[in-house]
Amino acid sequence: MNLLVLRRKLFDAVMIALSLGATAFTLFWLAWILWTTVTQGASALKLSIFTQMTPPPGSDGGLLNAFFGSFMMVVLGVVIATPIGVLAAIYLAEYKRGTRVAGVIGFVNDILLSAPSIVIGLFIYELLVLPFGHFSGYAGGVALAMIMLPIVVRSSAVALELVPPETREAALALGLPRWKVTLSVIARAARPGIITGLLLGVARISGETAPLLFTALNNQYWTANPGAPMANIPVVIFQYAMSPYDNWHALAWAGAFIVMLFVLTLGIITRVVFRQGARS
Repeated sequence: MNLLVLRRKLFDAVMIALSLGATAFTLFWLAWILWTTVTQGASALKLSIFTQMTPPPGSDGGLLNAFFGSFMMVVLGVVIATPIGVLAAIYLAEYKRGTRVAGVIGFVNDILLSAPSIVIGLFIYELLVLPFGHFSGYAGGVALAMIMLPIVVRSSAVALELVPPETREAALALGLPRWKVTLSVIARAARPGIITGLLLGVARISGETAPLLFTALNNQYWTANPGAPMANIPVVIFQYAMSPYDNWHALAWAGAFIVMLFVLTLGIITRVVFRQGARS
C-alpha cells in the first residue's frame, strides 16, 4: 500500500514538473516576442507614422494610408460577418438545437474555424479577384469576414445555449411569439457573450496577412476606394520587414507594436465584457 502511494506521489510530482516546464517554456518565448516588439516598436514610434503615407524605398514616411485601409477592411468584414454569424447562431441554438442539421452545420463551421487563412485568401482570390482582373479592398473585407464568421457563429451559439431554459419558458408562457422571444429576451440575455465573440473575431482578423496578400495586396498611396488595391498594416509590415532598408524596418516594428497594442486592448475589453455578463 505504501509503495502504491509512493508511486502515485512520484507520478504526480513528475506531471506537475512537466506542466511547469511547459508553461515556463511557453512564457519564455512569449515574453521574448513581447519584449522585442515593445523595445523595437516603441523606439520607432513618431508622429509622422500617423500623418504621412507609406514611403518609397529608402525614404522616411508613415503608415497613415495603411491604417486607414486596414480600418476599412476590418469594418467591412465585421459588417458582413456579424449579422450572418449571429442569425446562423440563433438558427442553430434556438430552432435546430440537437438535430442532425445542427450537427452537420456545426461540424462544417468548426472546419472553417480551423482552416488556414491562406486557403481562404486563395478562395476569395479565385472568387473576387480573378473575375474582375484586379485586387480590391472589397475582396480583402470579404476574406476577413470569412475568417471572422465561424468565430461569431460558435461564440454566439454557445452564449445563446447558456441562457437558462426557464427564461424561454417564462417568455413563451406570456403568449409572445417565438421570434420575439428569441430576439427580445434570449438574444438580450446572451448579449455579453455575443459581444465577446465579436471582439475576439475583430482581434483575430486585425493581424491577418496571408488573405490580404491575395485580395487587397497593397497601395503606396492614399485611397478611399474599396474597389481598388488598398494599403493595410499586416501586408506593409510583411513587405517592410523583408526589405533591405532600415527606414522600412523601423516602420515595420512600429506597425507591429501598434497592432499588438490594439489586440491587447481588445483582449482586455473582452475580459471586462465577459465578466460583466457573468455577473449579470
